Amino acid sequence: LQVPRAPSQPAAGSESRRFANKHSKKALKASLTLGILLGMFFVAWLPFFVTNVTQAVCGCVPAGFFDVLTWLGYCNSTMNPIIYPLFMRDFKRAMGKYLPCCRRSGEPRPSAISLSMRNSNSGPRAAASLKNVL
Repeated sequence: LQVPRAPSQPAAGSESRRFANKHSKKALKASLTLGILLGMFFVAWLPFFVTNVTQAVCGCVPAGFFDVLTWLGYCNSTMNPIIYPLFMRDFKRAMGKYLPCCRRSGEPRPSAISLSMRNSNSGPRAAASLKNVL
């Protein structure tokens, strides 16, 4: 005895597969971005910390070499604002919205008042008026 399937069931199955596929792509992209950021962090700062410990133990590290490794770590901090927009669309949109050099010509500039109200969670609320309380 076979039960006939409704026509909506295959569509729901394909919709759930598409939903799962979309989220797995996002998770893969987030993992890739995190891997790149952490990899760059370790490549830039691990030599500095190893040299720092070596310097504390034996004192045999030249000052110039130590300075070069310190600046390598600083360069890593400089790379983060470059990496985030390359891999994260939301970060790119936010930067374009608030930085004048990255804004598209058709987008309006946000006002300082709207930014402060958005960040402070203050603004007109229906439950906050005295009439609604009494």
